[in-house]
This record gives sequence, structure tokens and C-alpha cells, in this order.
Amino acid sequence: MTEKKIGNVHEYTVSELSGAVKRTIEDTFGLVRVRGELGRVTRAASGHMYLDLKDEKSVISSVMWKGMAARLTIKPEQGMEVIAMGRMTTFPGQSRYQLVIDSLEPAGVGALMALLEERKKKFAAEGLFAPERKRPLPFLPEVIGVVTSPSGAVIRDILHRLRERFPRHVVVWPTLVQGRGAEEKIAEAIKGFNALGPDSTVPRPDVLIVARGGGSLEDLWCFNEEIVVRTAAASEIPLISAVGHETDTTLIDYVSDRRAPTPTAAAEFAVPVRSELLSEVLNKERRFAGAATRTIEQRRTALMSAARGLGRPEDILGAATQRLDRASDGLRSGLRARLDTALTQVARIGGRLTPNLLAAGFAKRENIIGQYWSRISDRTDRVITDRKSRLASSARVLSAVSYQNVLERGFALVRGDDGQLLRRAADSKSVTGGQIQFVDGTRDFLFDGTSVPSKSPKKSVKSGATKTATTEKQANKPKQQGLFD
Repeated sequence: MTEKKIGNVHEYTVSELSGAVKRTIEDTFGLVRVRGELGRVTRAASGHMYLDLKDEKSVISSVMWKGMAARLTIKPEQGMEVIAMGRMTTFPGQSRYQLVIDSLEPAGVGALMALLEERKKKFAAEGLFAPERKRPLPFLPEVIGVVTSPSGAVIRDILHRLRERFPRHVVVWPTLVQGRGAEEKIAEAIKGFNALGPDSTVPRPDVLIVARGGGSLEDLWCFNEEIVVRTAAASEIPLISAVGHETDTTLIDYVSDRRAPTPTAAAEFAVPVRSELLSEVLNKERRFAGAATRTIEQRRTALMSAARGLGRPEDILGAATQRLDRASDGLRSGLRARLDTALTQVARIGGRLTPNLLAAGFAKRENIIGQYWSRISDRTDRVITDRKSRLASSARVLSAVSYQNVLERGFALVRGDDGQLLRRAADSKSVTGGQIQFVDGTRDFLFDGTSVPSKSPKKSVKSGATKTATTEKQANKPKQQGLFD
């Protein structure tokens, strides 16, 4: 019987069995709702998303196709508790079963709040919430940038409130504020406003308002995404967050420079009330005018009190005025008397300045000058004659003692080649030649290295003649330039 039963068991192929299992699972679990924690979360280049749903004991592989993943309102992250709805199927190629997810949502508000608290701690540890990072808002901005949806009531409330308080130029950057991809759009809007420069066609805002109306935690979740929080923290333009109602709190509220409970309150934070400013200016103007008036009155009162203490000007200046009048009268009479005296002197001196008197004076002066000139001429002639006589006497004495007269008597003057006189024969030993000066000129001579003994004056003369002849024989040799040549 055992063999018969085995022979009756249906025999499947591998593909048939895999297909049967696939149909069984898909028919049994055609629509399931699973609650679990996200493990591995991977987005492929094709746009499909692969996830792991797990609890304490088991793990189910899951996949979400590209079209479904693009419509997600939250960004799935590891550790997030979610509720997935879809259908079970198998993957025959690897004998695996998986959940094809059609919708994915957080498993209640508690899961999102836990994730929110985790991110809050992370950003706080990085210092993004530090009070010293927050900048003051401009008192009266020229341009206000608004990041919000252009079709909602938020932008109308902001514009209406600005017109009531203080009309300003408003630039709106339209963007998504809810749903898949809203966080990227909001971050791009904040970066775009900060990238505007002075040469841009769109004016650069002085303050930014990021606004959205109220909603659930899931609706406002894009303002808790990391890309929005970091972009708002890096904004160079002061930023006001106005997301949700007063009780709604998102992470962008912590990094913004000012949190507004509502979009309308954000407009109130951005600009002052124009009427209040005008009233304040008028009030200060009145106070200033009153203070100026009181100050002037106080100064006038003090001046009048000081004037009473000084007395009347007539009493103070009366004596000085009288002294001035007497001095003026004395000056006038003194000037008149001095002028009369001067006129009398001029008339007296002018009477003596007649032409005949001047001519007599000139003749007298000319006679005196002639006498002085005659005396100078005589004195000059005597001095010149005396100088001529003394010069002639000195010339005769000089001629008498001049060696030229000695040369006229037949003597000669001998100098060595160093220009020194040779007075003795011993002086010639230190020279090799020289010059002999006669009365009518000079001649050069050279010693031939021999000496002729001098026995008598006559031979000495011959010896000198011999030397002269020797010198003449050397005429063909270059002559030594004489001292007197």
C-alpha cells in the first residue's frame, strides 16, 4: 500500500510548484495591512524603493514601485514604525516571498513624534538651535521675501496684514508646502532668495518669511526634514518661520531667527505699524519743541536776572564815555595846533629856498669841491714822483748786485741736471750732466765718467773747455732740456 500511495502523489516541476505557491500566497494574502519597523531602506536608480519590515522575531522583504514611491508624503527612514498596505507575492527566481507595498504611512503620531525628537536632539547637539546664532530682524525692510504656496490663504493674509501695517515690496517664491518633494522645493526657494545679488532683476529681500497654514503632523512633516532645517539655518537673510497654528511646532521654528505663531503674526513681526510710527514721530516732535521752548525760556530768565545784577549800561559806560569825549576834544585841538606849527615852519623854510640863494649855495659848494680836487691832484703827483724815484733807485741796486753783470765779465753759471747750482767740484759727483749759463744763453753738458785733475786755474779752464768740447761732440745725442730753455 505504501508504494501505491507514493505512486498516486502528483509530480510537479519546479516552475509548476513555484507558480502554485505564488498563486496560493497571492490568493490568500491579496490585500494585507502590516505594522512594523523599517529596517533597510534603499532607493534604486530606477526609482523603485526596497524596504525591510521587521519586528522582534521576523523580517519581510518589501518593494514599492516607482509610481507609488513618488506619491509618499513622508520620507521613509530606518527605525521608523510604519503601517504598510499591499499584497503578498513571490519571486520565483530566488524562491522568496515579498510584500508589494501600495501605501505607506507612519504608525500613528507617536512614531513621528519619536522621530521628531530624535532629529531635534541631533540638530541641537550640532548647535543649530543656539540662541547666539539668531540674528535681529531689520526694523523696516525694503523688500520682504515669502516662501509659501501661491494659491492658499496664507499669502493673502500676509499681504493684507502688510498693507494694514506698513506697505512694503513683497516677492513671493511659489512652492509646495505639503506632499512628496515639498522639502526640496522649500529648500530651493530659501537658497534662491539668498543667491540674489545687487545686479539681479529681482531685488534681494531684507527678511524672509516661510509660511504655511495649519495641518496635521503628517501635513507639516516636510518642515521637519533635514534639508529644510539645514537650509534655513544657513540662510544669510534673517528668516521668520510661520508654519501651522500657534500649537504646531516644527524643526524649522527652532533654527529660524524668529518664530511666528501664525502667518499673520509673521507679517506683524516683519514691519512696524506705520500709524504708530507717525504718532511716535509727532509725539517726539512735540516733546522736542516743548523742551526747546522751556530751555529758551530758562535761558531768557537767567539772562534777565544777570542783566539786573549788572546795572544799567548808561551807568557803567557814562564815565568812560566822558573820558572819551574829553580825549577826542584834546586830540582835535592838539592836531590843529601841530598842523599850524608845521605850516609855519614850512613857510619859514620855504622863504629861504629862493633861486639866488640856491645858486650861491651851489657856487660855494663847487668852490670847496675844486679846492679838494686841487689838493688831491697835487698829493697824487707827489706820491707818483716819489714812487718813481724809489723804483729807479731799487732798479740800480738790483742791477748792481745781479749775476748778469758777473756773466758779462766772462764768468758762467753751472747747474746740475737736478737744477741746483754747482759751486764746488765735489758737487758735480752726484750728477751726470747739467747746464752752463753764459751771458748770451745756456748749453747742456754731460760728464763722461772721468775726472781731470785741476793743477792750476789755467788748466782748470782748459779742463772746462775740454768738457765743453766733449759736450759739442755729443751734439748728435738727444739734448737735455735746460732749466732756462
